[in-house]
Amino acid sequence: MGSFSLFHWAIVLLVVLLLFGAGKLPSVMGDFAKGIRSFKAGLKDGDDEERKPIA
Repeated sequence: MGSFSLFHWAIVLLVVLLLFGAGKLPSVMGDFAKGIRSFKAGLKDGDDEERKPIA
């Protein structure tokens, strides 16, 4: 009951296509990828600040 079947994923894909449209979907996914990259860069910067000794 906890996992989704192929049929469930097909319905989710259909709903996403209906909401965003096939033409707009690549730009939405590109923006999503930019957000993920920015988040990872922020985490990397945060790690560098934690490692610096406080003088």
